[in-house]
Amino acid sequence: AEAVIQLIAGVFACLCAGVLAAGVLQKAGVAAFKAPDSPANILLATLSFQGATWLLIFIFLKQHEVNWRVALGLRNVNLQKSLLLAAGVLVLVLPLILGLEQFSALVLKKIGWPLENERAVDLIVNADSLWLRVYLAFFAIVLAPVAEEFMFRGVLFQYIKQLGYPKLAWFGVSFLFALIHVNAPTLLPLFVFALVLTWLYQKTGCLLASIAAHSLFNTANLIILFTQQS
Repeated sequence: AEAVIQLIAGVFACLCAGVLAAGVLQKAGVAAFKAPDSPANILLATLSFQGATWLLIFIFLKQHEVNWRVALGLRNVNLQKSLLLAAGVLVLVLPLILGLEQFSALVLKKIGWPLENERAVDLIVNADSLWLRVYLAFFAIVLAPVAEEFMFRGVLFQYIKQLGYPKLAWFGVSFLFALIHVNAPTLLPLFVFALVLTWLYQKTGCLLASIAAHSLFNTANLIILFTQQS
């Protein structure tokens, strides 16, 4: 319990430190941080959350004397089947998730809720350089899936389930996963997607399976986004 609390507190502290640092640098008149969507601000924001999570994961694993291969399930005897299942599940659920997003947007529009793109989508769309887009794509496909799956499926889900609250582990953690993306139209679809990722993790016993599905999901969304732009 202590290690889990330290991990969560560490991630929250790094996130707050990143927000504070960005505000201070902007107030100080540092040119690179004047615009909210500047490369410097984007780099600071991503590294203070998912980037910091990577570092804290190393510390967390070291505390438990577990290496990456074990944590990710690379020694799973059914690793290949687990990854194939992850790809197959994503192919099946992707149309459902996209459909739910359209449905959510339609309902919110009818009740007068202001519709906005997810922050990450706006950053990619408005990126003014190829290198920034490459970084954001790498972040979405590699950095974020590993950090988020380790936190939500690998730590929080397992911990709450072991406390004797399996339903809270399934639905509470999935809702929290959807909530951190701070976007109303994607709240329901991401909640459903999180449940799918949790099922996949439970089914395979391999965290890499849910990471792969998460990464493929983000890749598919990037392809759709770039196709719509062209």
